[in-house]
Amino acid sequence: MPAPTDATGRETYELDRAHVFHSWSAQASLDPMVVARAQGSWLWDADGARYLDFSSQLVYTNVGHQHPRVVAAVQAQAEELCTIAPAHAVAPRSHAARMIAERAPAGLDKVFFTGGGADAVEHAVRMARLHTGRHKVLAQFRGYHGGTETALNLTGDPRRWAVDRGASGVVRFFGPFLYRSEFSATSEEQECERALAHLEQLVRFEGPESFAALVLETVPGTAGVIVPPAGYLPGVRRICDRYGIVLVLDEVMVGFGRTGRWFALEHFDVVPDLITFAKGVNSGYVPLGGVVVSDAVASTFDHRPYPGGLTYSGHPLACAAAVATIDAMADEGLVENAAHLGEAVLGPGLAELADRHPSVGEVRGLGALWALDLVRDRGTREPLSPYGTAGPAVTATVAAARANGLLVFTNMHRIHLAPPLSTTAAEAKEGLALLDAALDVADAATTQGARR
Repeated sequence: MPAPTDATGRETYELDRAHVFHSWSAQASLDPMVVARAQGSWLWDADGARYLDFSSQLVYTNVGHQHPRVVAAVQAQAEELCTIAPAHAVAPRSHAARMIAERAPAGLDKVFFTGGGADAVEHAVRMARLHTGRHKVLAQFRGYHGGTETALNLTGDPRRWAVDRGASGVVRFFGPFLYRSEFSATSEEQECERALAHLEQLVRFEGPESFAALVLETVPGTAGVIVPPAGYLPGVRRICDRYGIVLVLDEVMVGFGRTGRWFALEHFDVVPDLITFAKGVNSGYVPLGGVVVSDAVASTFDHRPYPGGLTYSGHPLACAAAVATIDAMADEGLVENAAHLGEAVLGPGLAELADRHPSVGEVRGLGALWALDLVRDRGTREPLSPYGTAGPAVTATVAAARANGLLVFTNMHRIHLAPPLSTTAAEAKEGLALLDAALDVADAATTQGARR
């Protein structure tokens, strides 16, 4: 998009291009949008154009932009006490830990705070290794766990390829995904059964006594919003119990209401040993992440120092934002609203779009987190772009959505929809209408579109 015509916006753009080194990007090809302000489910660029935020940025503004209670909490905490070292006790940290533990399953009562999701995963793996005395870790293809060393090696998508040295003791497996089944399954039940058999066979062949942990996104998010079939996660829990493996559920993206429950694991009747979180815990207003630790793992360090920590662990401003976010979500029924959006608006509305657009191979999701699997041919399920790339057709579709005033999250051949949990039904329907128009661009690249 062109640089802003507004003088302040143009200066911001030029300074960004001169001095900011962006993540996950080839720097010379970047053309960032300058954002001037945001409110609720909307944001405005420097020239005043308005956009409906169906990405929640990187799937974290769960209470929406500029929620007054969260803003006020950060302001009040800044006036009282901006920062304090993690060795001390401070009210916002203590209350945030209590509120998080109260929403976790029984028996997970301690919280170790980090600065974000990737370092939460790093520390969860470290805890599991020290707790078990083992080293290897199981992780799933089609998963993402962060950009730091261990977290990136655990990641099962192409972003790890350039820096993966195979030195983290990671063993990967295929999880259930019926639409692109690795197990030649024809039903969810069959896919679940075969995926569990595959996992257990891999554990046996690799040596069960060597595994410290199995790290798994409860619902793989960036990899495609792949909702596991009923019975899969309890089956994984049984395998972990059978071989003494610590089960780590990564709820960084799907926790704190995103799927219509406080934690996504509540959909699946499973209790892990460790839960990693970040993003929605305080809607990203101040960076915060952490690990919810089971009593069994926590007791390992009752009389043995835990060898790890962060300068800003449980930062008062971040924890004050978490307390206000959780309170706002509870008082305003935002978790319930996310469930309603998924069941009554997004799920049915996206199914209707799939019926009309040949580029949509499958729609998947829960609550306020959905994905459209874009294909070149519905019969063959060939992705609209090759694995590991976004491709021109997907890029053009996302650009069309933005030109229409809709921001979406995208990865490879998929468009992900993750509006704030505060989004109204009317706003959600407006977003679907904007997406409807943009999908015409994707349709033109399908085999059906080519025949028209």
